[in-house]
Amino acid sequence: MGKTGGFMQYARELPADRMPQLRILDWREFHDHMPEDKLRQQGARCMDCGVPFCHSDKTGGCPVNNLIPEWNDLVYNGQWEDAIVRLWKTNNFPEFTGRVCPAPCEGSCVLGINEPPVTIKSIEAAIIDRAWERGLVKPNPPEKRTGKKVAVVGSGPAGLAAADQLNKAGHLVTVYERADRIGGLLMYGIPNMKLDKRVVVERRVKIMEDEGVKFVTNAHVGVTHDGHNLLKDFDAVILATGATKPRDLPVPGRNLKGVHFAMEFLTANTKSLLDSNHADGQYINAKDKNVIVIGGGDTGNDCLGTSMRHGCKSLVNFELLPEPPAGRAPDNPWPQWPRILRTDYGHEESTNKFGKDPREFAILTKEFLGDAQGNLRGLKTVRVEWAKENGQFKMKEMPGSEQEWKAELVFLAMGFMGPESSVSQQLGIELDPRSNYKADHGRFVTNIPGVFAAGDCRRGQSLVVWAINEGRGAARECDKYLMGVSTLP
Repeated sequence: MGKTGGFMQYARELPADRMPQLRILDWREFHDHMPEDKLRQQGARCMDCGVPFCHSDKTGGCPVNNLIPEWNDLVYNGQWEDAIVRLWKTNNFPEFTGRVCPAPCEGSCVLGINEPPVTIKSIEAAIIDRAWERGLVKPNPPEKRTGKKVAVVGSGPAGLAAADQLNKAGHLVTVYERADRIGGLLMYGIPNMKLDKRVVVERRVKIMEDEGVKFVTNAHVGVTHDGHNLLKDFDAVILATGATKPRDLPVPGRNLKGVHFAMEFLTANTKSLLDSNHADGQYINAKDKNVIVIGGGDTGNDCLGTSMRHGCKSLVNFELLPEPPAGRAPDNPWPQWPRILRTDYGHEESTNKFGKDPREFAILTKEFLGDAQGNLRGLKTVRVEWAKENGQFKMKEMPGSEQEWKAELVFLAMGFMGPESSVSQQLGIELDPRSNYKADHGRFVTNIPGVFAAGDCRRGQSLVVWAINEGRGAARECDKYLMGVSTLP
């Protein structure tokens, strides 16, 4: 695969990002494209490694089992049309994963044992972007219809993947979405500069519509739409509602004006951007505010990038855990996902503007502070240290490390606790001990015959690529339920 010895001849290179001081002035995607000769060189670095750990989720690699060595080789040889055919065999939406996936495949790349791994993610994005540019992405409706009807509740990556697969099998698919636009997390949970809504998300939805998938917006099943009607009107139902219940921080002052869940901030911002280019003012504006983001994951980073584009006055990012090492620790060997310090776009932009990395590690928020009018004015923290006790890491507050921070806005980005309960309570769906819809991976069926669950609502908060895996798997099992057998991959 690739060029013999290519990994010794070419160094790892990534597409250049637009300069931080310029990209924070707009909401366009911040990545630039890499020229073809550079992409082919990066494909050449994929070596004939014998056992390609990159494309198997069993070894920490790709959850959708992308045929990575094959399309790397095709890119190296300039066979772009063949590369997109290989990519579509396993992944319905490479334009999404090529932008927002953290690339577990790269963490398990064999070359990564002692060299920087192959740039799999950027090659994937380039393959699908070229396919769009060359007119290769066209509606391809099924030749025959089965007459079976399936309802999919939720239009995030799991719901869209399930709908796409079931439509390919010839079933009549209707997707219900509670928001006013299709896409779920892809539309309102990820900012535009990371995943463009009109150029990337809406064009894919339009293709699915042209292939026969029906989309219904402003349809909150369990609230505005009775779930029992779906059971009567459809032959099967797939629940792909996501894990949208945010983890709260119940400390004194939590009810002060200015403390918000991250998704309140991100959702309103994107909706206002798409509705009116922010002219309607229907969003939480961080302009000229001292902003603190609590939580160091992708959602927290997206809050950083969004606050930067609003023109915040200052920006700090709290993380409860200690700072990760620059390289793999001894207890984090290949091919595990490398638990190392990573600098994402929001960190880079904040550092560029304010002169220091916004992250504060091993810090715990103790109290929100307000003024006489109930507005947030700051918060109190204490530093913590982590130590192993009886084989488990435990946190201990450090005396004398108390500190006050100025803030008019705080965004809570500490993860999610599972799906909201409106659908499960209405239909009587059993839950697992973590409050997710109870359905085994590989079967995806709930306690109600004909009702399946997929994505974050079943497995808990996870990656877009895992949601696609689950949507495809649930579609296959649903197809078996309807037809007795399934040819879906």
